[in-house]
Amino acid sequence: MLTLCLLALISFSAAEKFSYNGYKVYEVTPKTLAEADLLVNFEDDLNFDFWSEVRTLDTAVDVMVAPIAQESFEDALKSENIEYATLIEDVDEKIQEEDLRQGRSATVETGEVTFTEYMRHNEILAYIDQLAQDYSNIATTEVIGKSFEGRDLTVIRISNGGADNKSIIFIEAAIHAREWIAPPVALYIINQLVENPSYANMYEDIEWVIFPVVNPDGYEYTHTDVRLWRKTRTPATICYGVDANRNFDFQWMVTGASNWQCSETYAGRSAFSEVETQAVRNFFDSHRGRIKLFIDLHSYGNLLMYPWGYTSDPPEDVEELQSLGDKVNDAIHTVRGTNYTVGTARSILYATSGGSRDYAKAFGGIDLSYTIELPAGGDAGFNPDASEIVPVVTEIWEGIKVFYEHVLEKYVNN
Repeated sequence: MLTLCLLALISFSAAEKFSYNGYKVYEVTPKTLAEADLLVNFEDDLNFDFWSEVRTLDTAVDVMVAPIAQESFEDALKSENIEYATLIEDVDEKIQEEDLRQGRSATVETGEVTFTEYMRHNEILAYIDQLAQDYSNIATTEVIGKSFEGRDLTVIRISNGGADNKSIIFIEAAIHAREWIAPPVALYIINQLVENPSYANMYEDIEWVIFPVVNPDGYEYTHTDVRLWRKTRTPATICYGVDANRNFDFQWMVTGASNWQCSETYAGRSAFSEVETQAVRNFFDSHRGRIKLFIDLHSYGNLLMYPWGYTSDPPEDVEELQSLGDKVNDAIHTVRGTNYTVGTARSILYATSGGSRDYAKAFGGIDLSYTIELPAGGDAGFNPDASEIVPVVTEIWEGIKVFYEHVLEKYVNN
């Protein structure tokens, strides 16, 4: 049966979008180590997709379960008296609701941006290219590589010129394809910096480099074929894709990653096997010493994390990283009361290795390195209604300004 499910997942054609009809999302709260271990046993089963990971006791875990496995899963939970609830009764209904709402009653004009719909990759590139034309004195686009399927890996650089050794803030989004709320946050940062003259001071002494879609092949695949696809689209022997955020060459395959190519956390046949991660690495290498802050935008979980993911030992500058994260959270909270949990990735999420955040700090020479796990928006998980975009992007912008002030004070004014 697992083989049949696998074939269904890997052979879907663009002519027929994968249906999540009958798939449920459970919210399970392990109270003991034995209960947590039981959940972990399901992680590599293709009938289970963990939307959040087993990290600490008394913390809810969201897991999507295929119809064929739901009865046995519920029986296992009941037999061990594990607390659970149904978070989403039918995942396909949620996706259909957003598809209908996203029906493009008003198509995004070429070169324009919207924060009321989720934009496609070509629309995102058209927008930043248009900015580079209209605001050529401060904005330029740069293709730093090609995806496996040949799409441009494009960053936008925002600066008023001047010295070539300016400190850089580097922000990336959508390294995990299904996390649709991440690109709008990147686009809003771009929009405010370039099109809002109130923030012209923010690129006088700092250069911003923003990479709105790291994984364009996977991102497009979520729009056309499988909405909850996470990985790249590199083919392997039986399954497609690599978890690009397990593919960086720092503590690669040490923990929290899989060598099974069908796993959602498959780390690849080797570190930097993916052209998308190579592009990020090469940019780091060519700007070594200049990048002072790295931010990796994800969803979901209201988490603000800094290294390390592979060990419980904190970095030497943990006090600075924690203090800055707390200040960012305070700024976000002022907008509508949203709170983020701040801490090392290992302490507040789960063990991971081979991620861009840890690589940025260890090998990229970037002291300030963070992952932001954005909110889900109700019970929607990875499929928040587009009405959630504006509330999320506006509150995150307040946190971004705090990050900027810290970089300015530490690396420019001093």
